[in-house]
Amino acid sequence: MPRPSPESRTFLSSPGRVPPGVTPAAPGRGRCGARLGRGALAGLILVAAAGCAAAQTADTASRPAPPAVGPAPTNTGSPGWLVADSAARTAVLTLTVTRGSDGSALINGHRRGELQIVVPLNWTVRWDWRNADSGATHSLVVMVEREKLPTEGGRAAFTNAMSRMVTAGLPAGEADRTTFTAEEAGWYWLLCGVPGHAIAGEYLGLRVDPEAGTATVKVK
Repeated sequence: MPRPSPESRTFLSSPGRVPPGVTPAAPGRGRCGARLGRGALAGLILVAAAGCAAAQTADTASRPAPPAVGPAPTNTGSPGWLVADSAARTAVLTLTVTRGSDGSALINGHRRGELQIVVPLNWTVRWDWRNADSGATHSLVVMVEREKLPTEGGRAAFTNAMSRMVTAGLPAGEADRTTFTAEEAGWYWLLCGVPGHAIAGEYLGLRVDPEAGTATVKVK
């Protein structure tokens, strides 16, 4: 076996030396490559995070908006023509029939159940009613709310809950006062008993509510 030359022996015994014909590596190339690897990895992490954020934003934008909820009846509290006394458990109504600009009869300026009077169960109700319509006779009666309005006034839902001459009606300038107890919970009409008047729109709503704390008026 041939013996190694002196140059080879020098190279083998000196790790720092480069053998003949080999180009030495540039100083620091290995450390720089490591730094570039760590920088590239950090860039990839930032790109991935940005992609996740964009996906979440797109998902939120694509979600449908919650459905709109229809407005509930507006509680107007106690207007001037309704006086509620919680201590005495009484409600006093001042009701007037007038003629609208379109020729229709109005009860306190409203018709077709636009207003709902809410009275607690077992309260005493008193109304002071007056006909201020010079063109027709009118009346007032409390009747149970059903699928269809009656063609004329009938039996009152509560004892004494009706004006005089329910079907014939009282002429202009006449008034009526009556008192009754709202002794059964439910939905009722306050309507004119003259034939054809309720169907034409001369009525308000009445709710006897066992959960109500006082008498109020709601606009439907």
